[in-house]
Amino acid sequence: MALRHAVLAALLDAEYSGYELAKSFGIGVSNFWHASPQQLYAELAKLEKEGLVAGRQVVQEGRPNKRLFQVTGSGRAELEAFATAPSKPPVIRDDLLVKVQNADRIGSAAVIEQLEERAAAADAKIELLGKVLRKMRGDVDEEEFLRRGERIGGYLTGLRGLAFEEGHRDWCRRTAAILRERRTEHGHG
Repeated sequence: MALRHAVLAALLDAEYSGYELAKSFGIGVSNFWHASPQQLYAELAKLEKEGLVAGRQVVQEGRPNKRLFQVTGSGRAELEAFATAPSKPPVIRDDLLVKVQNADRIGSAAVIEQLEERAAAADAKIELLGKVLRKMRGDVDEEEFLRRGERIGGYLTGLRGLAFEEGHRDWCRRTAAILRERRTEHGHG
């Protein structure tokens, strides 16, 4: 998947400025795609040049003008073609895993600390995702929302993000506990 597809998908919901798109990415899309605001602005410019999004200037009183972007027919066709293409399996590229793999040889104190930091970050993300999911479904029970909700794609990706963060947190805590226990048993403090 390229950043272009994540941007086009985000713009299907609404017309966004670059700033609003970055905020949207930070809350929802970041579950499956990370991009800095600078990358998003550059991608919007490329997509506009290619005719996949259309931008318009909005004059604001007392504030700088802003550009709003929306998906064009060509952009929707690009996204539909992407949706029909086979998906590649995900791969994990995480420097913390390299550190854990070698904790027996390089010392585990710093690795344990980083695992605990990651677990705490996952807890914060779990809390945020829970709030976002509750807001999306409103007063409706989750199963009812999934059966009858008007648009559930964002909710389903939010559930995947939640499951990922919970699994990651649990792995970090267990791994830290194992490494800590081994340090104690082997007299490394």
